[in-house]
Amino acid sequence: MSTSTSTSTSTSTSTSTMRAVVQDTTGGPEVLRVAEVERPRPLPTEVLVRVRAAGVNPVDWKTRQGAGMAGVLGEPPFILGWDVSGVVEEVGFGVTTLAPGDEVYGMPWFPREAGGYAEFVTAPSRQFAVKPASLSHEEAAAVPLAALTAWQILVDTARVTAGQRVLVHAAAGGVGHFAVQFARHLGARVVGTARESRHEWLRRLGAAELVDYTAQRFEDVVEDVDVVIDLLGEDLDATSTRSLKVLRKGGLLVAVPGGVGPELRRAADERGVRTSGFLVEPDGAALTAIAALIDKGEVAVEVEDVFPLEEAARAHARGEDGHTRGKLVLRV
Repeated sequence: MSTSTSTSTSTSTSTSTMRAVVQDTTGGPEVLRVAEVERPRPLPTEVLVRVRAAGVNPVDWKTRQGAGMAGVLGEPPFILGWDVSGVVEEVGFGVTTLAPGDEVYGMPWFPREAGGYAEFVTAPSRQFAVKPASLSHEEAAAVPLAALTAWQILVDTARVTAGQRVLVHAAAGGVGHFAVQFARHLGARVVGTARESRHEWLRRLGAAELVDYTAQRFEDVVEDVDVVIDLLGEDLDATSTRSLKVLRKGGLLVAVPGGVGPELRRAADERGVRTSGFLVEPDGAALTAIAALIDKGEVAVEVEDVFPLEEAARAHARGEDGHTRGKLVLRV
C-alpha cells in the first residue's frame, strides 16, 4: 500500500461545522472541493461517527458525473462517499449496541446520501459494525461497499455452496478481490478474469483458474460454471451476454453494473440459465461476520493508495483510469 501526502492537514475546530468534499455541479474531478459545512447531529437510534477514512468506489465517480446514484441524490450540491471507518463520537437515544469511543466501519444510507467524504457522518447504529481489530482505519474504509457487494451476491443472492464453480469478472478490483476470497471461503472453485500481472496475487487469495482477458476470450476457455459475477457489464464488450455461454443449465448470472435488460433476459431464457440484477444494501450484521473473517486472517484487504481528503479529485482521476488493484481510500 502506498500513501500520498499533502501539505494541508487542517481540521475543523467548530462544534457546529465540519470539513467535507462538496460538489456544486456534476462533471469531472475538478468539481470536487473542500468546504466548511454544517455538522450533522444524531437522531434517536443513530450514531455520530468521527470519520478517520473514507473509501472511494466506482459509484462515487459515476455519481459525480451525473450517473450512478445521482438520480437518487438529486441535484447538487451533495457530498459523496458511502464507505467510512471511524470512531463513535455520540449516540442518539435508543442506541444500545455501540458507545462513544467504539471504532466502527460501515456503508451508511446507501444508495441515499451518506456524506462519507467528511469529518463526521450520522446513520442508524445498526448500519455500522465494530471495525476489524487487525485493520487500520484506512484499510477498514476499503471494506464495506465492496465486501458487502461480494458477500450479499454470494451468500444471499446466489447461495453458493461447496463444490460449485464461480466465475468472477474483474477479479482484481475492489469487489472482485473480496468475491474471490468469499467464494473460496464457501468452498467454491473460483475462476477469475484479470490481467496476467494480477494472477499470482489472485492465486494467493484463492482463485483456482485465471484468464488473462487481454490475451483470450474467457468464453473460449471457461465452461460449466454455476455462478457468474459480472462486475463489468454489457457496455464493456458485452460481458454479460458472453457470460451466458459459460453457465451450466440452471446456472446464475448476477449482472452488477447495468442490471438485466430485456434482451439479456431473453438470451438467458433461451439457454436455460437464470439472471439477476443486484444493488448492495447496508448490513451491519454481515459486516460483523466479515470482520471476523478478516481478523482470523481468512480474508485480506487490498488498498492500492491513500489520498488526503483535500485530494479527493486526484483519487477520482486515479480510479477512473482503471486497473486499480483493490481499493483507493481518503484519509480524513
